[in-house]
Amino acid sequence: QVQLVESGGGLVQPGGSLRLSCAASGSIFSITAMGWYRQAPGKQRELVARITSDGSTDYADSVKGRSTISRRNAENTVYLQMNSLKPEDTAVYYCNLLMWGVDFWGQGTQVTVSS
Repeated sequence: QVQLVESGGGLVQPGGSLRLSCAASGSIFSITAMGWYRQAPGKQRELVARITSDGSTDYADSVKGRSTISRRNAENTVYLQMNSLKPEDTAVYYCNLLMWGVDFWGQGTQVTVSS
């Protein structure tokens, strides 16, 4: 059993910043990667950013240069710092953990970018 607990979502004005956090707990062995996905109303879930166990990172083009993903391996925690937020960043953000070929998901945290 793996649990992912997300925090840090909320309402922010355009141009503002947010930091999302996700803490993983439970039966965790040899994590392949942790990351963040998002799903806006009427759209498919998409990758925002991902970081592998060796520290390699991958970002969606839409957030590249505005977001930074980081991880504290000892605590199985991943962070997503998002800057210069735009209304199109509005979505439910889901934490993801990939381990032994299996995806685990958090319940999601709402991010709303609006004036």
